[in-house]
Amino acid sequence: MARPRTPLLSRDRIVAAALALADAEGLDALSTRRLATELSVSGPSLYNHFATKDELLDAVVDSVMGEVDLSMFGPGAAGTSAADAPDTAPGTAAGAPDWRTALRDWARSYRAALAAHPSIVPVLAQGPGRRPNALRLADAVFGCLVDAGWPRGQATRIGALMRYFVTGSALASFAAGFPEDAGLYAAEYPHLGEAHLLAEHRRSIDEGAFETGLEALLDGLELRYLRTVHPGPGPTPGQV
Repeated sequence: MARPRTPLLSRDRIVAAALALADAEGLDALSTRRLATELSVSGPSLYNHFATKDELLDAVVDSVMGEVDLSMFGPGAAGTSAADAPDTAPGTAAGAPDWRTALRDWARSYRAALAAHPSIVPVLAQGPGRRPNALRLADAVFGCLVDAGWPRGQATRIGALMRYFVTGSALASFAAGFPEDAGLYAAEYPHLGEAHLLAEHRRSIDEGAFETGLEALLDGLELRYLRTVHPGPGPTPGQV
């Protein structure tokens, strides 16, 4: 029989099938045997592309990281003067990266990618490792903060903080965690009288919580930025 013009398997095809399986049934369903069945190939053939399951899982997670938009950190995208951009953090020098707007836009894109593939979120806790897309993400965030004037140590901690916040927000739904049983709360939890209604508003509550937390986090960072990176003059005489 003539050989096919293109290989039956490729790394991209394996990763796409593995991600689809994880999305549909969770990471526990992801095994080489199950994946081989989904791809209609023999199990050993997968090892021609991935030596171990951990290597495959890294590639699956990194493919999701590749969905995160990093354009806001590109040349010109995050570099603007405070006068030209009302959302620019006060105290940002003219021409410096607009770190606040960039972090906000990136965090939203990051969360959207994780929300589309929630099963892989726990694996992200292991850090970027050698994953190319994850390393590009870390490099872009760190570079934006350092270029804006943040000390390197603080930029590292802020990058980690943002990652904790975004991944934490994608781990589970707060609203969906309340049973739809009005009687459960009546006696012992008087302040949760309408908690049984939260589940039906899951999306708006969870997205609203994320946006509230994101803005509060950026507000706090902006205050720190003004104190440590671009401290202004002290109060004028007579100013309270």
